[in-house]
Amino acid sequence: MNIIWFLIVGLLAGLIARALVPGKDSMGLLATMLLGIVGSFVGGAIGALFTDDREVLDFSTAGLIMSIVGAVVALLLYNRFAGGRARHA
Repeated sequence: MNIIWFLIVGLLAGLIARALVPGKDSMGLLATMLLGIVGSFVGGAIGALFTDDREVLDFSTAGLIMSIVGAVVALLLYNRFAGGRARHA
């Protein structure tokens, strides 16, 4: 059940990140879910740096917020590096 919950939170974080970042993102639901999962790892790693008692994969409200922040960072990096090449092709 944890894997299903992780996928749902990843999809939610990816959808919110895509709504927050301006621009056209031609991603399907699977790519959006992967974006949210990457964001969860990035946000969890950032959150673990600031606390002693948390692990990267712990779930909490702050973890969900950090997942969204991580997904926004991942989406901005994707748009910066991969998105630029796709437009010039």
